[in-house]
Amino acid sequence: MRINLALVVAIVISVGIVALGFTFYQVSAERIKLTDDLEKRMADISLKLSESKFVQSQKGNLNYSIDSICKKYNLEGITFYFGDDSIVSNLKVAFDNSKDYVLQSIAADSINGNFISVDGKKLYQYIQPLTREGIANNAIIFYSDPEYIENLLDKIWFRNFFRWFLQALFVSLITIVILKWGIFSPINRVSDWIKSARMGNLEKLNEYPPAKFLAPLHAEITQIARAMHEAQAKAEEEARLRTTGESVWTSDRLKIEMGNLLNGKKMIVVSNREPYMHIHEGKEIKCIVPASGMITAMEPILKACGGLWIASGSGDADKETVDKDDKVQVPPLNPKYTLKRVWLTKEEESHYYYGFSNEGLWPLCHLAHTRPTFRIEDWEYYKKVNEKFAETILEECKDEEQPFILIQDYHFALLPELIKRKKPRARVAIFWHIPWPNPESFGICPWQKEILTGMLGADLIGFHTQYHCNHFLETVNNTLESRVSWEKFSVKMNGRNTHVKAFPISIAFTLKDLDDKSRKEGIKRILGVHGINAEFMAVGVDRIDYTKGLIEKFLSVERFFEKFPDYIGRFTLVQIGAPSRTLIKSYSDMVSDVEEEAERINQRFKSKNWKPILFLKGHHSHDQINPYYKNADMCIVSSLHDGMNLVAKEFVATRNENDGVLILSRFAGASLDLTGALIINPYDIENSAIAIRNALEMSISEQESRMMQMRETIVGNNIYYWASSLLRAMASIQN
Repeated sequence: MRINLALVVAIVISVGIVALGFTFYQVSAERIKLTDDLEKRMADISLKLSESKFVQSQKGNLNYSIDSICKKYNLEGITFYFGDDSIVSNLKVAFDNSKDYVLQSIAADSINGNFISVDGKKLYQYIQPLTREGIANNAIIFYSDPEYIENLLDKIWFRNFFRWFLQALFVSLITIVILKWGIFSPINRVSDWIKSARMGNLEKLNEYPPAKFLAPLHAEITQIARAMHEAQAKAEEEARLRTTGESVWTSDRLKIEMGNLLNGKKMIVVSNREPYMHIHEGKEIKCIVPASGMITAMEPILKACGGLWIASGSGDADKETVDKDDKVQVPPLNPKYTLKRVWLTKEEESHYYYGFSNEGLWPLCHLAHTRPTFRIEDWEYYKKVNEKFAETILEECKDEEQPFILIQDYHFALLPELIKRKKPRARVAIFWHIPWPNPESFGICPWQKEILTGMLGADLIGFHTQYHCNHFLETVNNTLESRVSWEKFSVKMNGRNTHVKAFPISIAFTLKDLDDKSRKEGIKRILGVHGINAEFMAVGVDRIDYTKGLIEKFLSVERFFEKFPDYIGRFTLVQIGAPSRTLIKSYSDMVSDVEEEAERINQRFKSKNWKPILFLKGHHSHDQINPYYKNADMCIVSSLHDGMNLVAKEFVATRNENDGVLILSRFAGASLDLTGALIINPYDIENSAIAIRNALEMSISEQESRMMQMRETIVGNNIYYWASSLLRAMASIQN
């Protein structure tokens, strides 16, 4: 559309310039012609009057009045000049303005015609010298209105402008048709052909190009596509050879591993939140990635191995981008897997998601001093949505004997049992991304037995930490009639065994990333965009959630400045906060509370070009966040209770020069892996403030030692290793 508009504008301007040039030439020529005609007319009138006997007489003996002459010949005025003391005129002002021209014409004894202005009106003046006794000492001056000339020229401009408009319109339409059918259509077909070839359909390379003029491009792309596929085949072969001895997991290695484990079986991932959301932005549709640690962890797996991801469609343009089966290939620019969207009504979303999941289960599982709310209508909708997803999953794998189904998080606690009831041979795992509380805390839930029974329908239940696994088994042991094996960490109920195991989730980080030397933009440049000048910078990246300890983090910054005032004006915390679940009052109130607390502290300490806390509210992509990760002196993770927290691992992964310090809450699962961090209790404001000071004053050598250890931990236990461990565990279970 933009190309078409640009071409049309260019055509209109080009035709307009040509038309303007021709019109200007035509008007100039016509002006000369009309002026010549006017001059000839004046000459004829002058000849008639100069030969008449009234001119030969003196001023008082004129036989005709000037008014009669003007009326007869349609003139504006006439002046008879017989010397300075003998002038007869009905347009004395015009004569006074041009007397010098008259005298010059008399002296030269030559006819003179020119345009003059009288009281703002344009007139044409014609001077005819009169000769008496062989000497030119008199003259007749005629004044005519040339307005008709300008009127005729204006008509020429208008006619030519109308012609230009029709020409521009016609040429633009013809051009658009030619572009659409002769150029863009072949190019779009080439694009589809390239896409098919890139995705592995090598037969497409043998097809002829859609247009002859694209033949050279066709030949070059064919060569590039073949070279890329050959290189990919070699890389996969090398990965296959390294599988048994390679210590670092990569996407290629995972792909081969999953190919062996699945052996042609279908892989299905199920989650509430979709990895890609389509929204309207003006007249266009934009594809965005929602903020979610679960998506950060799971998507590299689907990109590496393909499969089907089933999730609820929540974007306002989601329905416009799916096919008849409610599916869309993602990622948009380089599809690797299929996303199937399940549509929920507003009532279902309100009660199942905002109600039971996030006002009930979420605070129940997080020890953050927020009371869970349980309502019977929320529970009924929770069951209804789980049943809807179960129907969708079963429909997608109806022809599969033993599909692998990986369910994500607390939104679908009932789903494993629903699937196993209809498809007992399916391999089903559920991974619980949030903490699992102790049995006493979980006992608050009125439907704890139903939730536990639903989860135990799975062959495998995964948690981030062994601590959460222990809590789960204790809860089952205290609640259900089942046999809990602490040796095998399994539960036997209704003749079915369910294994419970810890799988500390991570991010897509490999040795390749370790060698990446990305250029640092610098603190000064990053903060300067926001009008802040600081020597040191800390970064925090969190959803605005009461479990993330944002208020506690701000209070520790305030206490830091109270204890160490030398850092006032030198240190700034950049807190990136993504609003979440704002339809829930506690969450909307949290946004206001965080903003107010940041403003209070800023008002207390800020100066002209500096403030202690820069709060950036909104959703930010990884590309937008990475510069803050790369340049910050430290990252502060102050979770009051967290399953894992991948922000901590993302920060470590970006520190290519092994500098920087991670300040990490002891209540985040990541604290068990990242022992090189400064571990804090976020409720202890005093010690958290001291940790900030210690991070700023830590030697480079100690920073490097800690960071290298953490980076090696993440490389050895990245998301590909996590996925392999989980799928191997699923595959090893005997139904």
